[in-house]
Amino acid sequence: MKRTLLTTAAGLAALTTGAAAQGDAPFRRIATFPIFENTDVNNETVAEIVAATEDGNTLIYSDSELEVAGFVDITDPADPQPAGIVALPGEPTSVAVRGGFALVTVNTSPDFINTSGSLEVIDIATRTIVRSIDLGGQPDSAAVSPDGAYAAIAIENERDEKLGNGAPPQLPAGYLVIIDLIGNDPADWVRRDVDLVGVPTLFPDDPEPEYVDINAFNIAAVTLQENNHVVLVALQSGQVLTSFSAGTVDLDGIDTEEEDLITQNSSLQDVPREPDAISWIGPFLLSTADEGDLDGGSRGFTNWSVFGQTVYEAGNTVDQLVARIGHYPEGRSENKGNEPEAVEYGVFGGERFLFVGSERSSVVLVYRLQGSGLFGVANPEFVQVLPTGVAPEGLLAIPNRDLFVVACEDDARDDKIRASLMIYGKTDDGDYPTIVSADRDPSGAPIPWGALSGLAVDRSDPDTLYTVHDSFYQQSRAYVVDNSAAPAVITEELPLVDSFGRLAMAFDRIKAVLPNTPDFDPAALINGDGTVNLDLEGIATSATPGVLWAVSEGTGNLVGGVSDPNDRPFERPNLLLRLERNGAGDALDITSVIGVPFDVSLDQFRFGLEGVAEGADGAAYVAFQRAWTGAGDPSNLTRIGRFEPSTRQWTFAYYPLDAPASPNGGWVGLGDLEPLADGRIVVLERDNQGGPDAAVKRVYTIDPASVTFVPTGQPIPTLTKTLESDLLADGVFDALAGFVFEKLEGLAVLPNGDAIINNDNDGVDDNSGETRNIVVPGLIQ
Repeated sequence: MKRTLLTTAAGLAALTTGAAAQGDAPFRRIATFPIFENTDVNNETVAEIVAATEDGNTLIYSDSELEVAGFVDITDPADPQPAGIVALPGEPTSVAVRGGFALVTVNTSPDFINTSGSLEVIDIATRTIVRSIDLGGQPDSAAVSPDGAYAAIAIENERDEKLGNGAPPQLPAGYLVIIDLIGNDPADWVRRDVDLVGVPTLFPDDPEPEYVDINAFNIAAVTLQENNHVVLVALQSGQVLTSFSAGTVDLDGIDTEEEDLITQNSSLQDVPREPDAISWIGPFLLSTADEGDLDGGSRGFTNWSVFGQTVYEAGNTVDQLVARIGHYPEGRSENKGNEPEAVEYGVFGGERFLFVGSERSSVVLVYRLQGSGLFGVANPEFVQVLPTGVAPEGLLAIPNRDLFVVACEDDARDDKIRASLMIYGKTDDGDYPTIVSADRDPSGAPIPWGALSGLAVDRSDPDTLYTVHDSFYQQSRAYVVDNSAAPAVITEELPLVDSFGRLAMAFDRIKAVLPNTPDFDPAALINGDGTVNLDLEGIATSATPGVLWAVSEGTGNLVGGVSDPNDRPFERPNLLLRLERNGAGDALDITSVIGVPFDVSLDQFRFGLEGVAEGADGAAYVAFQRAWTGAGDPSNLTRIGRFEPSTRQWTFAYYPLDAPASPNGGWVGLGDLEPLADGRIVVLERDNQGGPDAAVKRVYTIDPASVTFVPTGQPIPTLTKTLESDLLADGVFDALAGFVFEKLEGLAVLPNGDAIINNDNDGVDDNSGETRNIVVPGLIQ
């Protein structure tokens, strides 16, 4: 199925109307380099700041975890290769390049008071340190002037956030270092210091410079983040030319509460910007990523004149944009929202681009600065969002090679996160996002979403899909998705409502027969307005118009009907739900609640109902994610349950799971079910590994009619499965050029045999937030 990516010129709202324009998706990820490839897969690593050699063929990054500078060969940018590391005398904080040398700033401070650091000069060709320059304090950012005459280094001497209330002043004071890069022999380079004490107004004795960038006139722009201040320094003279406060913003249409629900209807006033990264975007113009650190964080970015005039303020647009694409970090709502931290500028083929990196949403927003002077800067045109690894920190434009690079610093193998360098090419063929949302209300605020689990195609309209979010969010709901073009668009959100009290009655019965379950609190699962807080993991359409099936996965374990006191106490049962649209059409009424058979539920294992499908025979089939060994299931077999609506009887067959094959261990379970017209059921099977450790991501079919499903208490037959695609071996993820997703949890099959697979992004919690509707043409024949 050929799908054309639609793009937007004024925010992703245009995507929902089908707006498209040539060149509106200029960049596409073409490769991902996991940092451990320069060392060992078992090493925890970091990629914080990245620079490139002048020819653009080698990347150099700072790894503060291993205390090394790493090198990556990108002669072929689509196939980056490890090129070695150089050990450093401490924690590297930044890296820049001048000629044949990499300039790496290193923090050697034993504590916050006795600060020290050095500039390590590395000969790129030989990978050797040829000079170490004492910096006198703890460095943060470093930059080299475009003409190669100067390096500027922000000596932050950062504060101890655990000391007192964590606020400045905390001495020693920071300052700016200038290195005169005289000639081509680092032995001739000379250090000068610029005193910044007294420049800011908030904490004049404690400037704490954070980030530095240099323009073509050798003027360094320096952010003093905690002071909410920007300073301009002439590098030739070392004089402060001017400085200005970054000021405050008023924000509307944002989420300020962490209540497990994205509600962008709050306001904040007088929020200090507290900028982190800064970039020159013209001879007399600047842009700051307004992350916040102490008391601020405007959740956006600002474009400035050199006189401190605000030329453009992003307001709530970044927070709302990331909510529209499923990347909003609800767990940061009380803090600083998406937290823009990085900003970079590049001119590609005469086009001026501004790149803004969001630390908590793990995306880079791409803006085109049209025209010249203030006009383009005052009216930045949003053109694209790029998915990144977790916590993008360093951004690097390489216009001479039509490349853009992002350094992503978080690394936690057990959480399926690996530090990386992600490489994007200017291809005019962007491929992200693949799913966005329409407006929720006339204000233009989007339908927020994330943590998608389950996928189904409408039987009467194959251009319509249904999906759900899981228990990461409260107020369970299904989403209606228009899949007629790319990206797909969430057009409706349908909360589940216990309008007839059937869920409440079911919970009362369960509580009565399972009294030894103190953590099972039905009142916490049904809200005052009748909406419910379940763990929806699968959704299915029905041959009966207007009817949907959904499954809610149980939470916690039972041992003989008693909540397991040692491992995950029982909090929620496994349920099959029959749903119908209410009279107004804006919600789904729960019309029937079906629990799994009592004798099976007495030994509930937390890996419960994960997918659902209505078969050609009219029965509802449900997938148990993994074996319930306490209920007698062999560890390599999991149940497929069959619920017959006419008799309300359950019967079962076993599904044989593939063996785990990841070098990182783990388990294999089921992700989703999808029915076919010929009676077969498609099964999505996956391991709990992601990235380079992923090994089992497969699609099978089973024929329920090939065995006789039996009630509990009888020997359970085992189904035979037929492999339709080994998604890894078949290269389904190759074109994404990123990490393989761990949680493939939704599967829909269109009438032409094309399949759509989606992934659960865990609500952007210990997750990059990247969500894909992956189209697999002709998967089912």
